[in-house]
Amino acid sequence: MNVLVIGGGGREHALAWRLAQDPEVKAITAAPGSDGMCPPAARAAVDAADVDALVRLAVDGRFDLVVVGPEAPLVAGLADRLAAAGVAVAGPGAAAARLEGSKIFAKDFMARHGIPTARYEVHDQAATARRSLEAGRFEFPVVIKADGLAAGKGVVIAADLSAAQAALAEMMERRCFGAAGDRVVVEEFLQGEEASCMALTDGEHVVPLPPAQDHKRVFDDDRGPNTGGMGAYSDDRILPPGLADAILDAVIRPTVRGMAAEGHPFRGVLYAGLMLTAAGPRVLEFNVRFGDPETQAVLPRLRGSLAETLHLLAEGRLDHARLDTDPWPAVCVVLASGGYPGEYAKGRPIHGLELAGQHPHVTVFHAGTRREGERFVTAGGRVLGVTARGADLDAAVMRAYEAASQVHFDGMHYRRDIALKGLRRYR
Repeated sequence: MNVLVIGGGGREHALAWRLAQDPEVKAITAAPGSDGMCPPAARAAVDAADVDALVRLAVDGRFDLVVVGPEAPLVAGLADRLAAAGVAVAGPGAAAARLEGSKIFAKDFMARHGIPTARYEVHDQAATARRSLEAGRFEFPVVIKADGLAAGKGVVIAADLSAAQAALAEMMERRCFGAAGDRVVVEEFLQGEEASCMALTDGEHVVPLPPAQDHKRVFDDDRGPNTGGMGAYSDDRILPPGLADAILDAVIRPTVRGMAAEGHPFRGVLYAGLMLTAAGPRVLEFNVRFGDPETQAVLPRLRGSLAETLHLLAEGRLDHARLDTDPWPAVCVVLASGGYPGEYAKGRPIHGLELAGQHPHVTVFHAGTRREGERFVTAGGRVLGVTARGADLDAAVMRAYEAASQVHFDGMHYRRDIALKGLRRYR
């Protein structure tokens, strides 16, 4: 099997790394990829946002399978174009990708199909949103979300009216997210613990992946602004007994059925970001692709052929898939540039990569690096994802942080509490 992976971040490195372990896979190409992904992937100098060029690459390269990492090309219709060209693709069409491309579409879809989520309002003017908040229609804290794609940063949890007004001004008036913030969702703040539940689906059949928990805030104890994700862990005990099946029945399968009923069958990775409240799981958001950095913690736990499973998904034959989960938990710690998620410098030399990678059961995924001569330097906000597995969560956490401590670059920072909620709960 000749596989094309779209994207060049830590998630795509993890995908290429995991696909390279499947005996069916003979070659992997990443577009645009990164220096840190080679090997196992060759690079094609095609931007992940250039749908026309990606389609030409997939057809001319005679790829047997295309795996799309980022959400933007899916929202732009890449999967539709590839399918029309006869290329097997693991990713939903543009109509189904609206579940991530538009927060408003997703909330209205959940309302139509009885999928549990937070109470919400939609506003296309900052003034009407302010009046609603001033009238006390929501208690504080309140959640304000930009409607469109904002690289995982378009969500603000406002502690009071002043913070909410500032968020509305940033999104809708100063347009910090461009057109993505022209409309917003205002929704109630949910109490509980978050969980990320991904499932593969061919539009009818569903194969759940191991649960994970992301850490969005930049600082320990969930302080500071939201980021694209500062780390994640995957452990079967994230979900209490019976809850995984309940989520499948209340969230995942109704979403798959609802998309099919509305004429837009969903083929790809359906990601439900959940809040586990006292009243049951509630959907915070949908993504239409592998999560980042959850993928770096989930894929090391998969047993069986991921490539074959994704190809069966693309063919609508996911009921033939054989994919199992290793019981060992996995932990991913993201090493970020100084200043992230705000402005940050690039080109900082990275030291200790080889030492970190020599730890047993540890893999270092490159999220934002480039090679300069014989060394790697920083090239993004999230630079590396240090992932470790262990016989239990304590062992996985210890290995991840031991390996992370071997790496250094100027300004480097990372959270010191990845998986701490899980450790406290189990103890």
